[in-house]
Order: sequence, then C-alpha cells, then structure tokens
Amino acid sequence: MRRNPEQITIGDVTVTRIKEFYGSAGLSPGRFFPDSPGSTNGPAGPDGSWERHRDWLAPDFWDPATDECRTAVQSWLLRSEGRTILVDTGAGNHKDRPHAPVWNHLDTDYLDNLAAAGVRPEDVDLVVNTHLHVDHVGWNTRLDGRTWVPTFPNARYLMTRRDFEFWDPANGHRSVLGRGNQNVFEDSVAPVHRAGLTRLWEGTYRIDRNLRLDLAPGHTPGSSVLTLESGGEQALFVGDLVHSPFQIAEPDTNSCFCEDPALSRATRHRLLGQAAEHRALLFPAHFGGRGAVEVARNGSTFAIREWAGFSRIS
Repeated sequence: MRRNPEQITIGDVTVTRIKEFYGSAGLSPGRFFPDSPGSTNGPAGPDGSWERHRDWLAPDFWDPATDECRTAVQSWLLRSEGRTILVDTGAGNHKDRPHAPVWNHLDTDYLDNLAAAGVRPEDVDLVVNTHLHVDHVGWNTRLDGRTWVPTFPNARYLMTRRDFEFWDPANGHRSVLGRGNQNVFEDSVAPVHRAGLTRLWEGTYRIDRNLRLDLAPGHTPGSSVLTLESGGEQALFVGDLVHSPFQIAEPDTNSCFCEDPALSRATRHRLLGQAAEHRALLFPAHFGGRGAVEVARNGSTFAIREWAGFSRIS
C-alpha cells in the first residue's frame, strides 16, 4: 500500500479523499449515540466511556470543551480499471433542508476540490450511494436555474433497490429521522432516476474485478458496503456503519440515525471483524482526522491498529 497526503493506492486502485465539510455535527455524544455507555448522564457518563477514549477522540472527533461531536462529509474517489468512481456525494449545495439545519443551503467548494483531484463532473463513470441519507446523495444533482439536474451526466448511479423504495415518499415508510430526510428523494434521487441514470441493485453487485457491493442493512434498510480487493490488499467503504471511532471500541453503540438498531449492531460487528481479520483499511464516510483506519480485535470489541496516511483534517 503506497501513500501520499491526498491519495492511497491499494493494489491497482487509487483512492482520493474529496472533502466537502468538516466541523461540529451539532450533536453531543449523548444525543448522537444515545445507547452509548453512560450517555444519559453526559458524554463521560457514570462509567466514563467517552472520557476514557479522550486521547484519540479529541479533538478530531469530539470537542470536550463544547461537548459536540465533530464530523467530516466527504467522497471517496476511486480509479479502477480505467473508470472514475465516486463513493457517496455529500450534502450538496443550495439544498432546502428545513429539518437538517447543518446541511441547509450549503455553498461549499466541493466541485473545486474534485477538480483539484483532476476530475470534472463529466469524467465520473460511476456514482455509488452507500445509502440514501441527506449527507450521502446531495451532489447527485446540482441546480440549473430552478431545476435539479444530474451533476455527473455521464455516470451510472448505483443505489440499492431497498433504500430507493424505502425513501420514496410515495411508499409512505416511516423513519427514525422523522422529517430529517425531507426533500432528499425529490431533489437528489428522483432527478437522476428520471434521467435514466440509476441502476437499482439487490443482494450483490460486481463493479469490476477489484470492486464489489454488498447489502449491509441496519443503518438503513438498504445500506451497503463496497469491498475493494486488489493485489492481496483489501479495503471496506462502509458508509455510516461507523460514524465515530468510538464505535470501534464500543461496537454495540448505534447512532441515533439507525433504522434497525439490532441489525445495525450485528452488521457492524460482522464487518469490523472482517476488517480486523483481513487487515482491511476501513473507510467510513464521516471520519475527520486521517479519514480511514485499520482495526484489530480487542477481546469482544475492537481497537485502532493504525490510521491511514491521508493528511489530517482538523
């Protein structure tokens, strides 16, 4: 595995970090992770769970002074077998998010950051949406006048059928988010589907010899994980399976955004175990700091083995 501050090479695949946002998530640990040990009594709790991990949670992932979790929103840009692939597309600009104020009417340099990596929107061949939450599909579309149009006009957008059907308002499903995902399907999913650019997959989807998508439900009904296997190396792009490194040390801890808590825990244990067994580099969607991490088993839980070689976001 060869590394530089902005790009990692895993076998024959390069992975580049495309940043959109880094800062406060607007939530304390107790609100973000309500079933974390001791969360009802604040971040430290009666057992000191967050305080016990302060040395590697603060300041990149938790600010003890303000008692707020910190988060990154980013895409992972993959180049594999001659194709340019974007994993998750962040929150997007100019989106009306009345019930998700952190993402409301953003105006970020995301496309400039993509251009700095040598990629124009028309160069993207595939977009992978690991799931269809507000902060994973926003740049699927951009505003052209008063119309939402596909940002990546030459790309095929890969989405799980389960999530597509769950988040389609016409189907009337209820979510733990309440109205937190309001407008997302209408402005960031439906326009690319109407344009004939989506591919709704089920079970497993093979992208190429290096890349495979599999369902990993729990966080949402159709959450997925992208497995990279090349040159004897492995990486897992896990979306929101893990929001914070706290969940590596405390893998039973769900975020407040998980639709099926029991299934989310089971999926997290399974994939963290796979990452530890195969020394796979874990790429969550929202890690600040160095962005990705190797994990090791630590009894019935897990621990950080080594951080990735990206430059540190702080």
